[in-house]
Amino acid sequence: MLSNIAALIILALDIWAIINIVKSNAETGKKVLWVILVLLLPVIGLIIWALMGPRGNVKL
Repeated sequence: MLSNIAALIILALDIWAIINIVKSNAETGKKVLWVILVLLLPVIGLIIWALMGPRGNVKL
C-alpha cells in the first residue's frame, strides 16, 4: 500500500518535471535529453533535474 502511494507521488512529480522541462527556454535537444533522463530514471532523474535542470517560464 505504502509503495503504491510512493509510486504515485513519484509519477506525479515526474509529470510535473516533464511539463516544466517542455515549458523551459532550453534548446529542443536539451529538453529531449532531460525528458529521456526523467523517464528512464524516475527518481534519480527527478533529483538531477531538480538540482541542475531547466525551469519553465513561471511568472509569479
